[in-house]
Amino acid sequence: MEYIYSAMILHSAGKEITEEAVTKVLTAAGVKPDAARVKALTASLEGVDIEEAMKTAVAAPAVAAAAPAAAPAGDAPAAKPEKKEEKEEEEGVSEEEAAAGLGALFG
Repeated sequence: MEYIYSAMILHSAGKEITEEAVTKVLTAAGVKPDAARVKALTASLEGVDIEEAMKTAVAAPAVAAAAPAAAPAGDAPAAKPEKKEEKEEEEGVSEEEAAAGLGALFG
């Protein structure tokens, strides 16, 4: 994620997103840049209108799961929490769908 964030910082600052610029941002943030990942990022962003992509991007759902509710006193069936989780997953966007939407953001 640091690589994408570095590109977004450069974009917000009005700077060109180059391998050298991304490497400098990552280094300044204390991240040891991987040259292959930097090259892949800059290549994937060539010709992409980042401003337009950000406007049309679907907001990713929170990755952190909600804290489990306290167990009720007594002998509650174990299947109830699973059913609730399945229902929540059906209502929300799956992680695969969210990842696909994020991938579309940068080409």
